[in-house]
Amino acid sequence: MTKDEMYMQRCIQLAENAFGQTYPNPMVGSVIVYDDEIIGEGYHKRAGGPHAEINAINSVKNPELLRESTIYVSLEPCSHYGKTPPCAEKLASVGFRKVVIGTLDPHEKVNGKGRKIIEDAGIEVVSGILGKECQELNKRFFTFHQKERPYIILKWAQSGDGFLDKDFKATQIGNPLTKQFVHTLRSREHAILVGTNTALTDNPSLTTREIVGRNPIRILIDFELKVPGSCKIFDNDSQTIVFNGIKDADEGNLRFIKIPKDEMPRMMLEKLYEMQIQSVIIEGGRFTLQQFIDANLWDEANIIKNENLKLENGTKAPTIAAEIVRTEILDDNEVELYKNSAS
Repeated sequence: MTKDEMYMQRCIQLAENAFGQTYPNPMVGSVIVYDDEIIGEGYHKRAGGPHAEINAINSVKNPELLRESTIYVSLEPCSHYGKTPPCAEKLASVGFRKVVIGTLDPHEKVNGKGRKIIEDAGIEVVSGILGKECQELNKRFFTFHQKERPYIILKWAQSGDGFLDKDFKATQIGNPLTKQFVHTLRSREHAILVGTNTALTDNPSLTTREIVGRNPIRILIDFELKVPGSCKIFDNDSQTIVFNGIKDADEGNLRFIKIPKDEMPRMMLEKLYEMQIQSVIIEGGRFTLQQFIDANLWDEANIIKNENLKLENGTKAPTIAAEIVRTEILDDNEVELYKNSAS
């Protein structure tokens, strides 16, 4: 690993501290190096707050060293005014010796403009250092801006013989460790989705009650509005969006959006894109999950397997054609991660 890669890896580590806290902004880390020594670090902690580069600059005890330093940043510095001024202009005004960028920003308001501002100030700029790793860090952000839809994560638990339940009745498949895994996953993503049958059968709250973390926005697909208002998914713990075939309405923390049934899931993803929702975990039953698989509208899948549990009869698990990227052992459960290379 080169020195540039080593410092960029540190940028990625810093950025990961803000998992789930920066929506709709990306996670970004920054490191400032003088004479082969890190003199400043920072990361973007939350939307609306100072960006990574600014936090790194503010952490340097001796600002006189900045003009002779190299600043590393995992994502191209922004070039437009939002809730904060453009970071690219700040780097140019500081006059760093060199700027090293992990990957360019796909956002139409940036996408090379930040780099140009810095280069026009006469500063050397290098980009593409650990580029794939930096894009993986912000896979939700990149998918949202490049494909104009949220990043889709499928999640389900199945028995060793491939069933989601026993005799079509709710059945505990996971264990306490996989429950914590699921709640951590929820806290990192923007929204979580289930269908009518799951809401009626399991009455899930879809929150992060097992850990300390933010609750995702809840999404319910309920075309005939069969799910009663007494269900947990409608409580005040989080905002709930209901895609249905009957009405458009805002009722407290509930938002009802009418879409054609035969155009789901494409129309639903278009609406979520308009609402700036960057990622969705789909925890629905087989029917909902298989719809997204068959439409090739998914990016990764987390499948929890209890190989020792045989249910013999019930709802069959969805079928998915993809290669396992990683397997994690959690006591008597395995979590298999799949990536969709064809999406």
